[in-house]
Amino acid sequence: MTTIQINGNMLTLDQIVQVARQGYKVELTKEAEERVIKSRNIVDEIVENNKVVYGITTGFGKFSDVTISGEDCKELQRNLIISHSCGAGKAFSKEITRTIMLLRANALSKGYSGIRLSTLKTLIEMLNKEVHPIIPEKGSLGASGDLAPLSHMVLPMLGEGEAEFNGEILTGRKAMEKAGIEIIELVAKEGLALINGTQAMTAVGALAVYDSINLLKISDIAAALTIEALRGVKDAFDPRTHSIRPHSGQIQTAKNILNLTQDSTFITSQGEIRVQDAYSLRCVPQVHGASKDALEYIKSKVEIEINSVTDNPIVTEEGDVISGGNFHGQPMAISFDFLGIAMAEMGSISERRLERLINYQLNDLPAFLVKVGGLNSGFMITQYAAAALVSENKILAHPASVDSIPSSANQEDHVSMGTIAARKGRDIIENVQRVLATEIMAACQAIDFREGLTLGLGTKEAYTIVREKVEFMERDIVIYPELDKITNLIASGEIVKRVEQKVKVLV
Repeated sequence: MTTIQINGNMLTLDQIVQVARQGYKVELTKEAEERVIKSRNIVDEIVENNKVVYGITTGFGKFSDVTISGEDCKELQRNLIISHSCGAGKAFSKEITRTIMLLRANALSKGYSGIRLSTLKTLIEMLNKEVHPIIPEKGSLGASGDLAPLSHMVLPMLGEGEAEFNGEILTGRKAMEKAGIEIIELVAKEGLALINGTQAMTAVGALAVYDSINLLKISDIAAALTIEALRGVKDAFDPRTHSIRPHSGQIQTAKNILNLTQDSTFITSQGEIRVQDAYSLRCVPQVHGASKDALEYIKSKVEIEINSVTDNPIVTEEGDVISGGNFHGQPMAISFDFLGIAMAEMGSISERRLERLINYQLNDLPAFLVKVGGLNSGFMITQYAAAALVSENKILAHPASVDSIPSSANQEDHVSMGTIAARKGRDIIENVQRVLATEIMAACQAIDFREGLTLGLGTKEAYTIVREKVEFMERDIVIYPELDKITNLIASGEIVKRVEQKVKVLV
């Protein structure tokens, strides 16, 4: 099956990835269609009876005290979209744009937004026919939701803005024409229903959370490879130590290291070579485990948000229209700041393990892991580059959610900056991928300097897939393409997939 059904209640992270990265189609359930129609009937009745209701027959933000006539409602909704389309910066990637569209459609399908079924189906048709609006990354305060990014999402529906179709960036009107999708005219409440929500920040963050699950598994695999390369002491991972400080992530990580290194003759026992290792090896369960526990919390918040109504006002099943604050992105802002911090630590400890691999003063290996040092620099500058990424992550990990700037004449006087937090988290994850790729490449190089020893059950599989792509470095080479290969193996999930055919890696 390459189609998923949405009803606002059961969307999963795996389904998001299927739609965003694998091109799955989307359709509404029959029950969702019925709820959307019922909600729209309530809005139509408000307009017909000339009731004064925020966002339906009034202006927006500070203009909420301005009443709009029924005749002007269409112009009001169009003006909302075109005036709010003021984003800046480069466009979101196709996979993020598809996720934004999916999440907005899913939220609308819950039937609390007052949108017409035909308008919602237009958005879904764009997603299914791969008409991808050009949505600038910057310009959202994270309350009232992601107004600017979502307005750019809507522009092509009105024949405005720009969209990518069949690999070509076109005007919104031309993209819709080529895809055979009719341009629409918004009616009362629809503009606000389409743009008042947290879908841009949640889209970026949801994909980042999904990638973080893979990256935490890679972190354990990389650590296990390094521990073996440095002939680390396995006693630090004894379950008796971790059972008396029973943080679940810590316990899982210790178990992973033991399972990955099962049957290894590289790894040592306490006192065999040394009594204990440095923290970057010995404290892997405590450090990695803390980030795993953080991710579990963040994932739970994302799973709530992707199936939530983040509109204002909401149209209840009883026919009431309530003006509240579900558009406020604070639950996501704090979560994505937390994500950035948690993943930055994975890069930080990985870079310290890399240092222990290449620094001859800290091990019994050739300096910088090269046979003829001096003539060759080996892995010397890979640590520089990794350190630069780790340092950048320290800047990026500063929380966005502690900031707020009043807007809309101080009506909207506290905002979340959630989209900034999500974007920073994504950037941190990309940096960490490269740091871990560097550690893995260096660990495999170090392993090849040792003879007569056997890798563990899981680490042997990781080593094998790396060596299928990257050879032992006899002398200096143009090194970035080799690092790119391992980075791509990490990002694709291939390393984890192969290792888990031998050993289950817990997160």
